[in-house]
Amino acid sequence: MGQPVTLVDRVPTPAEHRRLAEAVGWSHAFDWATVAASLTGSRLGVVALVDDEVVGMGRVVGDGALYFYIQDVAVLPAHQGTGLGRAILRRLLDQIADSAPAPAFVGLFATTDGDALYRSEGFTTGDMQGMFRLVPRT
Repeated sequence: MGQPVTLVDRVPTPAEHRRLAEAVGWSHAFDWATVAASLTGSRLGVVALVDDEVVGMGRVVGDGALYFYIQDVAVLPAHQGTGLGRAILRRLLDQIADSAPAPAFVGLFATTDGDALYRSEGFTTGDMQGMFRLVPRT
């Protein structure tokens, strides 16, 4: 990584989350009115700082015992390709290892751009197929 980066164990603020999500093209993926509540429900988190500016993030949701899901790993485009995404992922995995009372299942959904990173860190599809469904607001 070029500039000195500090990883801080905390969930991003709604404003930080939005800035990073928009910078990586995820604007369509969020209802910004509900992001604050979603972030509050996070179990673990990491932000990456360069000169006190948040340039990367990641968080974990789940039950805190057996199931953990990595969410919203994002790095500003100017800092991509520097190993920062990997550093955030590894920090999240360390947090999970420190907090899980037993061997834990760690899941995630990845973009095709992130697939190689996650596979290189031991993630696999195994014999499973990930699925999701969006539930419309009533």
